[in-house]
Amino acid sequence: MDTFFLEFHDPLFGVIIFFVLIFVITFFSYWFAKFKKKEDYKHLDKFLKQFHSLPSQNELKVLITKGELSEKSWLLLANSYVKSGNYEKGIEIYSELLKVGDKSNYRDTMFLLGKTYFKAGFLERAKQVFLEILKNNPRTPQALNYLLLVYEQMQNYNLALEVLEPLSELKKDITTQSAYLKALLILNNTKMSTDEKVYSLLEIYKNTHCLTYLIFEYIFRVNPKVAWENFDPSKAELLADVLWNCDKKDLNFDIIMQNGYLRELYTAKGYIKEANRSSVFEFDVLINLNSNVNATLGFEYICDNCKVIYPFAFNRCSSCHAINTSRVEISLVKDYHKDFSEENNSFQ
Repeated sequence: MDTFFLEFHDPLFGVIIFFVLIFVITFFSYWFAKFKKKEDYKHLDKFLKQFHSLPSQNELKVLITKGELSEKSWLLLANSYVKSGNYEKGIEIYSELLKVGDKSNYRDTMFLLGKTYFKAGFLERAKQVFLEILKNNPRTPQALNYLLLVYEQMQNYNLALEVLEPLSELKKDITTQSAYLKALLILNNTKMSTDEKVYSLLEIYKNTHCLTYLIFEYIFRVNPKVAWENFDPSKAELLADVLWNCDKKDLNFDIIMQNGYLRELYTAKGYIKEANRSSVFEFDVLINLNSNVNATLGFEYICDNCKVIYPFAFNRCSSCHAINTSRVEISLVKDYHKDFSEENNSFQ
């Protein structure tokens, strides 16, 4: 008998058995993990199917109260809907959480609901939410800031100015906000004449030295003579697009000749020939080509605060809500107006 089992005492046999056991264990571990992963996906798919369409109010209440997801998870889910632009689902979740959620998170959830209403354009509902927050928690600067934005969007600038008072009491700097809202109040005042608006805006500018674009874009448009008389040429880059689009008859060449940036800009435009080159690449190209190319300047507007790029001028960034952070970026683009003029001439 011992002779029969002698081969089992061979060390090589033990090594083989060892590797066989490792293979068996690895094999079963791999397939068990794959099976488990498949089951997890089934569970996840089953859960996500509940959100292929918006649940009714009662269904949403049941889902929240069942506790399959924590309140934090519901808030994250609502936030993901809002970020993707599906405001309706976000509002539904926030509204239901206010009814059945943790009362300690009530104010934060209310604030998120108000922000979502504001982003969705439901300004009256947003106003009511922020007023409700401030009724119980008057020292809430975030709610005050959004209430100010709501009043501004509703063009109720007097009420927006009133919101600045509690912000000032909370030691917030309201200088730029106050000047901005006063400027909007003037621009939208139908009882003021154009000249009254111009000199009222200039008074704000002289007192604050901010809102250069907002104020001078308007004045260059309605009264170029007064604009040139009060314009600081050192800030010409802030108004590159406005200055580029000025009619030649409205230019003040005495001021232009005293400023290098303006000389280069209007030489590139073709109005004068006082610069041979420019440190600004786009100006330099147009100066050297001497209007022999079908090109002009294009403009984009960058928020210096959040770096979002817009194709149009702005005074308050719609992304981060900062004021007076717009920076003009110039580029070379095809001059379609010149193309159109040449095409018209060819038919004459």
